[in-house]
Amino acid sequence: MIASHTFAHFDAQRAPSPCYVVDEAALAHNLRILDRVQQASGARILLALKAFSMFALAPLISRYLAGTCASGLHEARLGAEAFGGEVHAFSAAFTAPDLQEILNIADHVVFNSFSQWQRFQPLIQAARAARPQLSFGLRINPEHSEGAVPIYDPCAPGSRLGITRAQFERQSLDGISGLHFHTLCQQRYDPLARTLDAVETRFGTMLPRLDWVNFGGGHHITHPDYEVEALIARLKAFQARYGVQAYLEPGEAIAIRTGVLVCEVLDLVRNGGVDIAILDTSATCHMPDTLEMPYRAHVIDSGLPGEKAHTYRLGGQTCLSGDVMGDYSFDEPLQVGQRLMFDDMAHYTMVKTSTFNGINLPSLALWNSETDAFRVVRRFGYEDFRGRLS
Repeated sequence: MIASHTFAHFDAQRAPSPCYVVDEAALAHNLRILDRVQQASGARILLALKAFSMFALAPLISRYLAGTCASGLHEARLGAEAFGGEVHAFSAAFTAPDLQEILNIADHVVFNSFSQWQRFQPLIQAARAARPQLSFGLRINPEHSEGAVPIYDPCAPGSRLGITRAQFERQSLDGISGLHFHTLCQQRYDPLARTLDAVETRFGTMLPRLDWVNFGGGHHITHPDYEVEALIARLKAFQARYGVQAYLEPGEAIAIRTGVLVCEVLDLVRNGGVDIAILDTSATCHMPDTLEMPYRAHVIDSGLPGEKAHTYRLGGQTCLSGDVMGDYSFDEPLQVGQRLMFDDMAHYTMVKTSTFNGINLPSLALWNSETDAFRVVRRFGYEDFRGRLS
C-alpha cells in the first residue's frame, strides 16, 4: 500500500534523479488537520524543523501553524528568517556563543538541566532586560518510556535528555515559565495519554504556577487512524485544569505521506544467486533512518521478496557494504535507466542527508497533485560537497 498515495500516478521521469519530491496538496491536507486541532483545543502547534525543514514551503506552513521549534542555533535562525511566528529552541546543551544568538531571536528557550539554566544567568538576565517577553523553560524526563526502539527513547535509563522529578528537589523555579517533555516517536494518542498521566503524577504540583507546557513531538496526528477527538478533549482538559497554554511539536505529522525519493537504476549485477540493482541514491547518505531505526522503506509498485516475479536487492553507490535498502520484487525485470520511487520520504530524510563518498545530494522538487504543477527548487553539486570540508 502506498503511503504517499497521491504519487501512484506521478511520472518519475519529470524529476531529476535522485530527487525528493514533495506534494504541496498532500502537505496542505495535513496542515488543515493540525489547524483543526489548534482551533478546537486552543493548543498551539509548531513545526519541528529537525524533521522537516523545506523552507520553500514556509509560506504554506506559516498560514496554518503557530511557528517552529529548533534544536539549535541554525534551526532557530531558519525558523525566524523563513517561517516567522513563534520560535522555540531547545538543546541538550547550549554553548555560550550559540545561546547568545538564540536569545536574540527565540520566543521560548528550554534548558536541559538546572546547571545550564544557572550557569547562563548573566546572559539570560541581559536578554530578558532587552526582551521582556522572552520565556524560559526546562525539559523534564517523566521516566515513562513509550518508545519501542531504544535509540529513539528519551526516557530510557541513563538518558541524557530531561530533568527527573528527583532533581527538582531544593531547586528554585524562579524565572521558569514552562516545562517541556518529549517521549514519543511516530505514535498515536494512547501513548501520549499514558505519558500525560505520568507527567501529572510526578510534576502536577508545579503545573499551576506555569504559563505553558510543551508536549514535544512524535504525535502522529495526521495518521488516518489517529484519535483526533480524544487528543482535542485531553488538550482542553489539561489546559483548563492547570491554566496553561499547551504546545505540540510534531514533525513527521506535518510531512508524512507527502513525498517520495525518485532514483534511477544505474547497473544490474548478480552475486551468490542474488540479483542486485545499484541505484543513484544511497541508504547511508539519503535515507539513513532505514539503517538507524531500522525499517524497510517501501518502493512504489514493488512487493516483498518473492511476492512478484522478479526479486532484486537494491543498493546504493557508496563503498559501505551495508549500503542496502533491502530486497524487493517487481512484476517485470528492472532495466538500467529505470526510475524507482521510495515512498514516504519527506520527513526525517532530507534533513539527515550526507555527502559520504562524495555522493551528490538529491535535488528538491515541489509537485501539486491537484494542479499537476511541478518545479525543481534546488539542485546540489560539487560546491555543496566541497563547502563542508576544508
